[in-house]
Amino acid sequence: MTDGGAPGWLSELASSAARLRVPPALRPPRAGGRHSAILILFGDGPDGPDLLLVQRSSALRRHAGQPAFPGGVIDAGDNGPAGAALREAAEEALVDPAGVDVISVLPDLYISRTGYRVTPVLAWWRKPVPVAPGDPAEVASVARIPVADLSDPARRLMISYPSGGAGPAFRAGEMLIWGFTAFVIDQLLAMGGWERPWDTTSVLDLPPGTELTGIDGPDPVS
Repeated sequence: MTDGGAPGWLSELASSAARLRVPPALRPPRAGGRHSAILILFGDGPDGPDLLLVQRSSALRRHAGQPAFPGGVIDAGDNGPAGAALREAAEEALVDPAGVDVISVLPDLYISRTGYRVTPVLAWWRKPVPVAPGDPAEVASVARIPVADLSDPARRLMISYPSGGAGPAFRAGEMLIWGFTAFVIDQLLAMGGWERPWDTTSVLDLPPGTELTGIDGPDPVS
């Protein structure tokens, strides 16, 4: 891991995220869980810092149409979470791992509904390349979402889930980002100092027919 070429704000974010207090509902058990990883990839876009997200194909049996960080199950040949996250980003969004610097591996989060133990991998896109769905049958679209858009109070809302709980959500172009992915983004905005006051009383019901596969929301890994 390196932060030599990363901006100072990302190094500070990594330090804050490493000390993140994981909420009880997302704390992994002492043992067990299907190990997986997601890539939280920050780049420097025309509108400032941005994050890479993919949107799952609507034809998938699981996670259909859901925005997520690139990610998936850690394979034996991945050499750990960072290798898995980079491999998945290459497969899903055509990211070139050679142009990505891994900054930090963050504390594990646990998706009890599916039994996934998810390791977030924080990274800097040192040499960005054009992105597109690696397999259109699995990924419908790929987008670099400006942090300025995610922190815009007009694009923020709460999603109400059938369980009776609610969680943060974001509107980004045609994407509605919710569930686990939105939780992670919400934490990143707060730790990075980007969060702005927004109307938490603006609540939207979970879209009809949406499959619940995570903690009060979708599972971000495949």
